Amino acid sequence: MSAGEGLGWPAGSATGVGSMPGTDPDETARLVLGELTGLPFLPELPARGAPSDLAGRTSALLVDLSVDLQPSGWRLVDRPSRDSSRARDALARDLDALEQAAEGAAPALLKVQAAGPWTLAATLELTRGEKALSDSGAVRELAASLGEGLRLHLADLRRRLPGTGLLLQLDEPALPAVLSARVPTSSGYATLRAPQPQTVVDVLREVLEAGEDPLVHCCAPHPPVRLLRKAGARSLSLDATLLTDADDDALGEAVEAGAGLLLGCVAATDAPLPAVDAVLTPVRRLWQRLGFPAQDLPRAVVLTPTCGLAGASPAYAKQALQLCVRAGQALLDEPL
Repeated sequence: MSAGEGLGWPAGSATGVGSMPGTDPDETARLVLGELTGLPFLPELPARGAPSDLAGRTSALLVDLSVDLQPSGWRLVDRPSRDSSRARDALARDLDALEQAAEGAAPALLKVQAAGPWTLAATLELTRGEKALSDSGAVRELAASLGEGLRLHLADLRRRLPGTGLLLQLDEPALPAVLSARVPTSSGYATLRAPQPQTVVDVLREVLEAGEDPLVHCCAPHPPVRLLRKAGARSLSLDATLLTDADDDALGEAVEAGAGLLLGCVAATDAPLPAVDAVLTPVRRLWQRLGFPAQDLPRAVVLTPTCGLAGASPAYAKQALQLCVRAGQALLDEPL
């Protein structure tokens, strides 16, 4: 199989990681659909407050589990709370805005994001105040609830956007800390034990199975590529500026097996915008190290900012997405 074959996105595509600045879902949906014609995404707007942050937004998808916002963060509770209702309302507003912006011109493919089960378990608290990660049964229950919620979420999007393919992205920024036992206990004086790698794979696989062509975003240095692929990730969203030759073997195996790469190459917070060739430098160097044919690069890779754009100004966020689009087109003309 050639690198990038059968991934579904157009060659030379660009997209965003998920979060955007501002609080207006209508304006943001129009911006994303207008700028990213190859692979737009459902925007997240955490500036609206905790119900729209990664944990709050994903908690709105849970089935038969509710959360409440405590001074220490989001906590699982026995019955629906006002905070969980606000999170569901905010998500519904985003879906309405996307549906309206796409009216008459629905995208061929749309990326949808949610926190992965291990990041959610490392973030949400149990009723006694400890992280859900501390209880293996709670982790399993959380994964089952999230998987079912994502199936319902994707079904809702298919009704709203008939004919649009959906690409499910699970965000796992906390996964490296989970694997290396660096998630602190509630007291802060110790860390929670790392789960067995096979347990990590099994739990992640259960949630990834909610999507047909799922991907995992992990923008940490030395991402656990083999583990993510073993769990069923069809593609990987990574920060290209952090990848080194120590990651090459695992990445090469993934690409050779047909995996796609979403590579962050534009700064996610306000900074002077570089030239297109500078943006492409880490991407081209990685591809040269991996040794795959140059003509496969535009099909196998989607270009993104290095992380979500929530911390950027609205003007910069728009320019960053536009730069990713121009860089993707440049790959079509001159891959290496």
